[in-house]
Amino acid sequence: MNSEVIWTFLSTQGADFGLKLLGALAAWIIGRWLIGLALRLMGAALRRGGKVDQTLAHYLTSILSVLLNVILVMAILDIFGVKTTSFAALLAGAGLAIGTAWGGLLSHFAAGVFMQVLRPYKVGDFVTVGGTTGTVKELGLFGTTVITPDNVVTIVGNNTVFSGQIQNFSTLPYRRVDCLAKVANSVDVVDAMARLKAVVAAIPNVATAPAPDIEILQFTPEGPLLCVRPYTHTDNYWQVYFDTHKAVVSTFGAAGYPVPETPVAHRNL
Repeated sequence: MNSEVIWTFLSTQGADFGLKLLGALAAWIIGRWLIGLALRLMGAALRRGGKVDQTLAHYLTSILSVLLNVILVMAILDIFGVKTTSFAALLAGAGLAIGTAWGGLLSHFAAGVFMQVLRPYKVGDFVTVGGTTGTVKELGLFGTTVITPDNVVTIVGNNTVFSGQIQNFSTLPYRRVDCLAKVANSVDVVDAMARLKAVVAAIPNVATAPAPDIEILQFTPEGPLLCVRPYTHTDNYWQVYFDTHKAVVSTFGAAGYPVPETPVAHRNL
């Protein structure tokens, strides 16, 4: 492109293009501000009513955000003279890759709609979805945001969630904590179970009904293997989990139980 062509364009259309560019920039700034205002007002209205679940409120806000942003982009394109039909034709000619990508997004969107109807979990529930375990922070338009126990934000596609196994640990009022404790063969196992039952029942946040289960799980060469299973609310799971293990150590230590050891077989030569 030579300088004469550039000069001709600037002298004939430069001012018009510059005005369009400024108009598009202004439309983007004002549009984004208005979209943010609309989303805040909608969120406040949903919270004020108190009848809309937080999960559904986030989902409706996500839908509105996408729709408003699409309208804003179309309006900016219109400023430059790109009509909706031309834009659609451009997308159609982009090829199979874009079509496949849109198909994936639509599948996540459809799965999100079904999850809103079936409600397998809500914001704040502790779940395992798509191989990820954590607390649900947001159920979005295309994905579910989960905060894992090690404080990592993980986004799982709704289609991945809906097509796989969903475990919700917050649905029922209590959850079982599983702990194993092994005693030596020389130890009175009934005495060990009685000691553990009293100590475990006294751990803070352990449910009284159902009562903790302490039974012989199996026999090993070192000695009986006990299962120690208190119940607690999901919010207190890890506190009870760790306190139960500490209770086993302190109880057996106070009783003077020997450490289980594997018997050594001696051959006569």
